[in-house]
Amino acid sequence: MSAGKDNKQPQAAVTVSLGTIAAAWTRIGCIGFGGPPTHIALLRRLCVEERHWLPAGEFEDGIAATNLLPGPASTQLAIFCAWRLRGPAGAVVGGLGFILPGLLLILALSAVFLASHPPAWVVGAAAGAGAGVPAVALRAASGLIPASWQRVGTHGSARARWVAYALLGAGAAAWLGPSLVVVLVGCGLAEVVIRQKINASSLRPAGAAVPAVAGHALALGGIGALVWVALKVGALSYGGGFVIVPLMQHDAVTAYHFMSAPQFLNAVALGQLTPGPVVQTVAVVGYAAGGVGGGLLAAFVAFAPSFLFVLVGAPRFDQLRTSDVVQAFLTGAGPAVIGAIAGSAMPLGLALQHLWQVPLLGGGLLWLFVVRRGVVSALLLAGLIGVVLALVGVPV
Repeated sequence: MSAGKDNKQPQAAVTVSLGTIAAAWTRIGCIGFGGPPTHIALLRRLCVEERHWLPAGEFEDGIAATNLLPGPASTQLAIFCAWRLRGPAGAVVGGLGFILPGLLLILALSAVFLASHPPAWVVGAAAGAGAGVPAVALRAASGLIPASWQRVGTHGSARARWVAYALLGAGAAAWLGPSLVVVLVGCGLAEVVIRQKINASSLRPAGAAVPAVAGHALALGGIGALVWVALKVGALSYGGGFVIVPLMQHDAVTAYHFMSAPQFLNAVALGQLTPGPVVQTVAVVGYAAGGVGGGLLAAFVAFAPSFLFVLVGAPRFDQLRTSDVVQAFLTGAGPAVIGAIAGSAMPLGLALQHLWQVPLLGGGLLWLFVVRRGVVSALLLAGLIGVVLALVGVPV
C-alpha cells in the first residue's frame, strides 16, 4: 500500500465512476456464494486481473490489513477496494452494492422459513439444512487453523498458549454464552501482556466494559438487546465469518428468546446459502425479533462498524499492520476464535430435534472433510433430503 506519512488517500491510477462501482460490486454481491474465499477471488479478478484498477501488491496488502480488523473481513475488503477507487463515496456505494443483494434475499427467505405455519416442505428443507450446520462450523474452524498455527511461531511456550486460547474459546462457546466476547478479548490482551510485558492493570478497564455493557443491554431487552447482539457481531467478532454463530446463539435463543434453537439453525443455514457476507445472518435474528424493520436494523448496526473502520482506518492500514500490539492481540484472539467456532458445534448439534437429522450431520461431515466438497452444496443436499422426507410423511 502506498499511503504517505500525512495519511492522505493514495491516488488511484484510473478514475472509476460511482455507477461503475455500483454495478460491479452489486454483481459480486449477487454471485458471491461460498463466503470470504469466493468474495476475495471475485474482487481480485475484477480489480486486479480484468480492470487493472489496483496493483496486485496493494490488493494483497488490503487483504492483510482488513484481516486485522474485527468484523467481516471480506466485506471490509470490498469497502476498501471501492474506497481506493473513489474515496468515501465509493466506499459507501461499493459496500452497499456488495451487501444489499444477499441482505434482501435473506430477509425474503426469513419471511418464508420463520412463518407461523410454513408448508411441510419448507420445514423439511430447514430441518435438513440445519442438520448440516454443526459440520459447517467444524469445517470453518479447521480452515483457520493452519494460518493461525503458523502465525504463533515455533516456540514451545507460544504453541502451548495457542492451545490454551483455543480451549478457552471452545469452552466459552459451548458453555459460557454471553461471556464469549470477554474471553476472546481477554485472550488477545493476555498475549499483548505476555509479549509486550506491559502493565496488565492498564488494560482492565477496557475488558471490564464489555460485561458492563452486556448487562445494560440485557436490562433493556427488546430493541436495545437486538442492537447489542448486532453490535457484537459487527464490532467485536475477531476472525469474521462463522465466529458470529457462537456470538449470536446464546443471545438469540437463550438470553432474549428472539427465536428457538431449530430456528437459529435455519438462520445459520440461510446465511451460508445466500450470496454475500455471512454476517447477514444477523438479519434473520433481527427479523425474528422485529420483522423486516428488525432485520434491517440488525443489519445496519452489524455492518456500520465495517464502513467506519475502513473510512477512518484505511489511510493508516500500514501503521496497523506493523503495530506489535495489534499483532500480539490477534495472535492471542485468533486461536480463541477458532476454538469458539469449533465449540459452537456442540450447542448447534444439541439443537437437532429429530433422529433422522443425525445421519445427515454425519453425511455432512463426510462431505466436507472426506470428499472435501463445498459448504453450499452440503447444505443444499441436506435441505433437499429434508424436503423429500417431509413429502413422504416423515415428521419434520
